[in-house]
Amino acid sequence: MPALDDLRVLDLTRVLGGPYCTMLLADLGADVVKIEPPGGDFVRETPPFHEDDDSFGGYFQSVNRGKRSLELDFTDETDREHFRSLVEEADVLVENYRVGTMEKFGLEYERLAEINPQLVYASMRGFGDPRTGESPKQHEPAFDLVAQALGGIMHLTGQEDGPPTKVGFGIGDIFTGVLHAVNILAAVHYRDRTGVGQFVDTAMYDAMISLAERAVYQYSYTGEVPKRQGNSHPTLFPYNAFEAADGYVVVAALGDNHWASLCEAMGRPEWVVDYPDARDRLEARDELRAAIGDWVADRTVDEVCSALGDDVPCAPVQTVADVYECEHAERREMLVESALPDAEGTVTIAGTPLKMTKTPPSPGERAPLLDEHRGELLETDPAADVEGVVEGDSGKVGVSDGGTPED
Repeated sequence: MPALDDLRVLDLTRVLGGPYCTMLLADLGADVVKIEPPGGDFVRETPPFHEDDDSFGGYFQSVNRGKRSLELDFTDETDREHFRSLVEEADVLVENYRVGTMEKFGLEYERLAEINPQLVYASMRGFGDPRTGESPKQHEPAFDLVAQALGGIMHLTGQEDGPPTKVGFGIGDIFTGVLHAVNILAAVHYRDRTGVGQFVDTAMYDAMISLAERAVYQYSYTGEVPKRQGNSHPTLFPYNAFEAADGYVVVAALGDNHWASLCEAMGRPEWVVDYPDARDRLEARDELRAAIGDWVADRTVDEVCSALGDDVPCAPVQTVADVYECEHAERREMLVESALPDAEGTVTIAGTPLKMTKTPPSPGERAPLLDEHRGELLETDPAADVEGVVEGDSGKVGVSDGGTPED
């Protein structure tokens, strides 16, 4: 029995952060119904595509697995009525439209709560919703890059003498999506105890400030704006990436025991006496970094990791190809196979990091074709649905309200 198999989620989100949130809920067993505007989530058309199947791209496949799809046009009263009928039986609704979009269609939280008082209505926007806190930016659009820039993430990322740099992956979307899932499950827990639903809200900008918590307290304690430090840490040493003969390796010898083991491996036992605690090592970081760098440079990545063994936290800097070859990723089922809709064979997507012993999550089935589940959700003629899927999935992608997605 999956942990959330009694939960019905209506997913109105698009692009990355919202779909990642609802994907986590689907992995945990929730029945996630992806409500798509005419033409569908425009990420369906985002490459890469499989050479044998262009039904949708890898981007869409990765974060929409295990969901069902229903295409609805909120400008049409019949479709709005279909949606309201689904709300009656739903536990959670998740959307990431701009503020005011759902109000245009008479489908805002207050009206839907009249239909279903137990509904947990979860909005995920760039700058939050007025119901939980006003912001002068609430009507502005936001994407991952905007959230990383505003939240201080870009300012602290990159080399000391280089420009601000975004994190390689969409943490403005994904971290917000993870927090949103926590927010939703907390509200569901409250609903289960009281019988009362509520409106919950997670803002991308807020999430980035939370993620940058170290910079927040540093500025408060010191009055100084933290600077970019590349791969090093402002208060811990050694904690850095070093270039070996054939790649890069990270070393994080923070504890005194780790430091002693590193000194022994390097043949520098005197360092244990000369730099006995973390403050001593931090003060001498420039000299020690150069010496450690020279030692690493004379060895391969494997030789460094072998020399440090299990006593010093260290690791090679891997590419995704290395992850594919990693025994850990295989044993922990972090690379899973997902079917293609219109071709034989499978593609590989990231597995779920959520692990349980009694109710183990599952990445579920492939992502759905557009409107694939209309028949079972609205009890219409399945034969007509198949025809509609083919036509709808090849049509031009659009957003019913003409708005900009929040993530």
